[in-house]
Amino acid sequence: MFGIMGATLLLSLREIRRHLLRSFLTTLGIIIGVAAVITMVTLGKGVTASIQDQISSLGSNVFIVFPVRAERGTPRPFKQDDVDQVAQQIAGVVVAAGAANSSATAFHNGQNWTTSVNGVNDSFLQAQSISLTQGRMFTPAEETAGQNVCILGPKVLAAIFVPGVSPLGEEMRLNSVPCRVIGVLEERGEGGGGQDQDNVVMMPLKTVQRRFTGNDKLQYFVVKYDASYDSKVIQNSLVDLLRQRRFLQDGQDNDFNIVDTAQVNQALGAATGALTAMVAAIAAISLLVGGIGIMNIMLVSVTERTREIGIRLAIGALAREVQLQFLTEAVVLCCLGGMVGIALAFGLSYGLSAAVDVPFAFDPTINVMSFLFSAAMGIIFGYYPARRASRLDPIDALRHE
Repeated sequence: MFGIMGATLLLSLREIRRHLLRSFLTTLGIIIGVAAVITMVTLGKGVTASIQDQISSLGSNVFIVFPVRAERGTPRPFKQDDVDQVAQQIAGVVVAAGAANSSATAFHNGQNWTTSVNGVNDSFLQAQSISLTQGRMFTPAEETAGQNVCILGPKVLAAIFVPGVSPLGEEMRLNSVPCRVIGVLEERGEGGGGQDQDNVVMMPLKTVQRRFTGNDKLQYFVVKYDASYDSKVIQNSLVDLLRQRRFLQDGQDNDFNIVDTAQVNQALGAATGALTAMVAAIAAISLLVGGIGIMNIMLVSVTERTREIGIRLAIGALAREVQLQFLTEAVVLCCLGGMVGIALAFGLSYGLSAAVDVPFAFDPTINVMSFLFSAAMGIIFGYYPARRASRLDPIDALRHE
């Protein structure tokens, strides 16, 4: 059996080599189909991973609460007491922390750089899972007294500090406010709303309120909750408490909005997954077109080799052996096309991932599935021509010119 299969495979490869250009053009549909499907799926997974990274940078199991314009007037900011009551009264809340933001120009070493100043505390950093590459967080004494200490984002560090030299302990200015560097944030990339989370300087909340914003208002606050609790229950409790504290009557719209990062992550993942599947399905149509091309060329090959088939049948070849030979040729053509398509997809996926700045999410499963599908195309579309060749009458085949 293995001897017959080996001989059949060699005969198939010899026939493909005899008509190399025709074989390549025949497999072009398979090559394009496989490459398109794998590239689309790989890019889709990369985009999904990129979006999930951006959402994760906001923290996992986190509500972000910010004021919005209600019926009239400007959005009402929150106060620290609102945040404290959320942490104290709602079961399942791990930590709640507010933030006050401003813009400033950073000065150091004769260099200047426009950046944003975020007034936060350690609870805020904990809620959003923010880590440092150098230095330390704020101490309770620094937060309580509102001392002039700061933690730099990577872009601010690169812009105004000497490369390769630790900035810890260095003095810098934000507008006219001096501050001492105590830490450097890890790289986080772009966050929600297109905000560059690496171009930022973090200072104690009270420092920013006193020296930059001039008031005790909070632009927004974050609530990290225990994953074992039902997020919907916590969110409803949060809405009720804030409506009560902001004196909203029944029938009045909320003058605040709550974003659940877990739900956003799940929704975006589902949306990008569905879009990727749809695009991949459209690209897979070219595989069917390639399969039809395989059937067409195999029918032509049967016609061209009718006399050869007649000779083989006349000297004792079995019909199933003739059928196996033509079926093997079709499968080999499709498998070769699948392998070339996978190689092409790898290069395209890598290049396009770098071009659109998303992770290169190589997935062995989709590559194996595409190869197996291309082989299946050879069996499906090669069966009819092979069957037709095996049913030729030897005498009529020998008479064929």
